[in-house]
Order: sequence, then C-alpha cells, then structure tokens
Amino acid sequence: MRFLTCTLISLILLTRSMAIAQTGNNYVLLPVGLTADSIVKIAGTVRPDQRQAAWQEMEFTVFFHFGINTFADLEWGKKGIKPGIFNPGELDARQWVRTAKEAGAKLAILVAKHHDGFCNWPSKYTDYSVKNSPWKNGQGDVVKEVSDACREYGLKFGVYVSPWDIHSEVYGSNEYNTYFKNLLTEVLTNYGEVSEVWFDGACGEGPNGKKQVYDWMGYYELIRKLQPKAVIAIMGPDVRWVGTESGYGRETEWSVVPLSLASLESIPANSQHKAGKGIFLPPGDMMQEDLGSRETIKNAQGLIWYPSEVDVSIRPGWFYHSKDDSLVKSPEKLADIYFSSVGRNSVLLLNIPPDKRGLIHENDIKSLRGMRALLDSCFSENLAAGATIIPANGNLKSKGENMTDHNPSTFWTCRKGSNCASFIMELKKISPFNCLSLQENIKNGQRVESFLVEIPDGKAWKVIASGTTIGYKRLLRFPRLQAGMVRIRITSSRQNPEISEIGLYLIPERLVPVTSQKN
Repeated sequence: MRFLTCTLISLILLTRSMAIAQTGNNYVLLPVGLTADSIVKIAGTVRPDQRQAAWQEMEFTVFFHFGINTFADLEWGKKGIKPGIFNPGELDARQWVRTAKEAGAKLAILVAKHHDGFCNWPSKYTDYSVKNSPWKNGQGDVVKEVSDACREYGLKFGVYVSPWDIHSEVYGSNEYNTYFKNLLTEVLTNYGEVSEVWFDGACGEGPNGKKQVYDWMGYYELIRKLQPKAVIAIMGPDVRWVGTESGYGRETEWSVVPLSLASLESIPANSQHKAGKGIFLPPGDMMQEDLGSRETIKNAQGLIWYPSEVDVSIRPGWFYHSKDDSLVKSPEKLADIYFSSVGRNSVLLLNIPPDKRGLIHENDIKSLRGMRALLDSCFSENLAAGATIIPANGNLKSKGENMTDHNPSTFWTCRKGSNCASFIMELKKISPFNCLSLQENIKNGQRVESFLVEIPDGKAWKVIASGTTIGYKRLLRFPRLQAGMVRIRITSSRQNPEISEIGLYLIPERLVPVTSQKN
C-alpha cells in the first residue's frame, strides 16, 4: 500500500566552519571534505522545524477510513461503483472523535478521498461524491462533520486525499493535476485548520488505462499556502513512513537521515520530477533497518530531520468489513503496539474504520477502552518522581530535577564536549519496576546513540537493560526487579546529551515481552 517516500527541501549553502548554526532549520548541506566524526557531530545539531516538533508531541493519532469502499466491501476500490450505495443511516462523527479522544488520540485523519475517487464532501468539481448519494438526500458532508467534531472535542484534524483516481476520466493528463489541486483547495479552505495532510505514493491506472504523473511540487506549494501549519506526511517532506503496517517501529530509530545530492541527476527517473523551485530529493530507501547510524551518514552530503510515523489498523483491513468483527486487535496487542511505536521515537497512527451504519463498531470501542485502561495503569505512578538525581558529570547550570518535572521544555545535560554522561537516581523508597521511559530534548536535536540501565549489585553495578536511540521517547521493558537506586549511563552521544524526562514504572507483566531485555 505504501511506496518509497521522497522529501522536498529548499537547500541553502552553509559555512565550512564546524560551528554551523542550525537555528530554525531542519536540514543541513554538508561542506565537502568533512571527516566522519565531524558529520556525526553536525547530525546531533539537526533539529525539527516547528510543525514537526508539534506533530511529534501528539504521540498518538487515529485514521478514519470511510467512504464508498465501506459499502462496496472493498479496500482499494474498483470502477463502476455507483454513489447510490453510500448511505450510512446512523452516521455520528461525534461518536468517532469521542472514541478517539477517550483512547488518548490527539489528532484524527479522515480519508476524504481514496483511490476510488469518491469524495466525502460535496465537491463542485465532480459528481462522484456524497452529493449524489441518498445519505441526507445528497445534503451531507462527512468532512465537515468530522472536522466540526474534532473542534468540539479538542482534537486536531487531518485529511487523506489520494492522488490516484480510478474514476476520473481525465486521470493521466495535465488536466487531472488541475482537478486534484481543486479538490485539495476545497478540503483545505472550507473546514478550518488542518494539521496533517497524508499522501501515499499509490499510482495505478485510471479508468482509461493511463497512469498519472503527479505534480507533487504543485501539491506541496498549495498545501503550504493554504495550511502552513500542516505537516505533509508519507509521500511528503515532513514525515516519513516507518516501512511496515505492523505497528512496530525500529528499535534504533533515527529522525535525522542522510540526503544524497548525487541523486540530483536521477530525480526525473526516480521520482517523476525535475529539479526546479525547491529540489525534490529522495533521501534513500526509507524501509531499510538502518537509516541514520554513523555508518549510514558518514558519506552523506546533506542531513534532514525526517521523523517516522507508524501506521496500523485495528482490524486486518483498512476499511470496515463485517467478517473482521471477531479479528479486532486486543487491548494487550494495541498496548504493545504503543510501546513499540511511540516508545521507539515514532508517532502512532491507528486506523479505526467506521462501519456501514456510520459508527465505530462496538468491538473496536471495547478494545480501545481496554488499551486506554492498560496504558493508564502503566503510567499512573512515576517511581522516579521526587528522586534525588546525582549526576556524575552534570552541567552545574542544568538541574537533575529537570528530568522529573513533567515539563518537556526543561532538560538536564552534561558539560559541552562530553559525549558520555552518567547519573544516579536515588528513589524515595525501594520499589519494584519493569519499565523505563526516557525522552530527549529533540528541539535541540537527537543525540543519544547508546545507553545502559543499571542497579546496585553489591559494590558493583549490574546492567538490567540497554538501548540505542532515544529521540522524542524511548520505552524499555524488562523483567520485574526491585531497587532503591538506578543508574543511567549514556555510553555514546553525537553531542552532549539533553534528557528532558525520565520515568520508572511498574507495568502489568503480560505487557513485558519475553525478549524485552534485548530492546
């Protein structure tokens, strides 16, 4: 369902000095002749832009796949499906959004148009929309109802608008790009603030057997003009696809990835685009296991902040199918997915497809409520709260308490020039725990490459868990143990590490994987 992603950036020339200013920039063009160590240090200063940082802080978002495919019992659609079958007699977008909010989501993305071409709003540019369905006698607007519900319940609103269209007779022509921009304009101007625009790279044949050369550059420019705060995801410059639809991110997930300028000559062949106003650069295969290690970036000619989104459906399919009612993911599975996506420096995008009634099915709601209850129980008490922090090489201007103040904008760091750090937490009491949460101050970059978690063992320290990247958030699970002191040793970092939050928790044993000590 997903194709290789690409990224759009405007390149600027930077000084050859190692003191490269990164204020406000989410990319860097590397000077020629830098050593591998120098590139690593620069990578530790690349940071998200404002929209990317706000997106990452949401942590958990939802997808609503709903449209004519729901009633045709299809996934990707097919030609000849009449709009008359679209008739959700009990549609309640408030129920959708309320369900998402109760589950803990911060944003809801609606499929406004899928590959089938059917528009979930009464577009003036096509008859293939809700206006020609019996639902509400053609007076309905799903996009409006969902966007209004998001505002009512305090969720951000996003849209998926597929460029592929198996219905439009002009698909495969320049006229289609104009048509698609008109659709985007309607969706992005009539429904308030849009926080995420979601594309995949699907590009199949239209009803005339032709394929379309998408005007990605034109799409991006239009989105930036109409919704400048929105991130453009997956087939876009702001957010990349993690590479699977399993719900599980990489155990080593870098938000800073290499950008090869040598690919400029191959752009027309690889991405259907020519260099022009802004340069359309593929950063490489975003489905590789290693995207940003020292080995991967050592020959990079550029670096860009390009964070990961993990998409997965609560059911086997993306649209609702009654045959899947018994196959909804369990609360335990959903919680495990949370630990393995949000807890691995990614944002979780969970699909919850409304049924033919126009409601989230009872089975889905039951699992979501169970997931929320599990996660609430996991993080109800931070055993690190109130702990005495003893840094081994702390910056005197940076307090250890900054890591337990529930304020992600404050942080602890060691002295500049130190790429290793160590601190001990003296807990208020000897407590059992089996989960560690760490967060970096990503607004200054992603830096930590490896760390160890230790507890006292006689006169020595015993390693109980280890990790590689932290990024926005890292959740480590390990067999339950008990201690009054915990030591965190950051063994490698690209710049002096900046830790914004730390937590110790006792989570249900059934949520601790057997292999968790290898995380």
